[in-house]
Amino acid sequence: QPALAITDTGNLFCALEFSEKAIEKGLQPIIGCQMAVDFGDDGPDRRRPGGLPSALPSVVLIAATAEGFANLTVLMSRSFLESEPGAPANLPIGRFEGLTGGIIALTGGPGGPVDKAISAGLMPQAENRLALLEELFGDRLYVELQRHGTPEEVMVEPHLVEFAYARGLPLVATNECYFPTRADYEAHDALIAISEGRMVAEDDRRRLTEEHYFKSRAEMQTLFADLPEALENTIEIARRCTVRAPKRKPL
Repeated sequence: QPALAITDTGNLFCALEFSEKAIEKGLQPIIGCQMAVDFGDDGPDRRRPGGLPSALPSVVLIAATAEGFANLTVLMSRSFLESEPGAPANLPIGRFEGLTGGIIALTGGPGGPVDKAISAGLMPQAENRLALLEELFGDRLYVELQRHGTPEEVMVEPHLVEFAYARGLPLVATNECYFPTRADYEAHDALIAISEGRMVAEDDRRRLTEEHYFKSRAEMQTLFADLPEALENTIEIARRCTVRAPKRKPL
């Protein structure tokens, strides 16, 4: 494939090394991050004593241009500097104002603000969040679809497609991969258990699925054969991205 994206969770730490290694191999690097966002629309029963929601949703932000990369670094720095102590790096949605130029946004998949609201049965909240993202990013917003076979994904997908068609927003198919092949699932699952101090046999801990592996282009084409537009938009996004992480001397 001609292009590859890595979106680290809550940081841009891999951006430079990834850019350099991808270019060495003839791949177009696509730089982004998965940023936790506080929309401020959760009721008191869904927020912790400190004020933040118990589980913040996240959106995927991709640098399309040099301006977008610069804006992304500002947003990321703000998320680290302005988050309350002990909370994961995050930003209130209002702090994005004026800093979205050159950034492509995806709605974030199962952990995104729209998906999470749909899963909770809060359809007006889901629509309001999507409208707010569209207001911020305009024609650079894509409604993200993932198919790893989880019940949540199956339940929300028809609503996401309906929202996208109703608002004239493009769909995009993504694959959230945590390990190289399906055979690596058990080893990775054990690592998750170890990192959280849990036993592999415990059922109430965080789990992924065997489908969270790095899928080939052919596998993704088969998986989304019924929604070719969502696959075509992955190419459209790659064509819109014209930036690599710049090398600089230490400041």
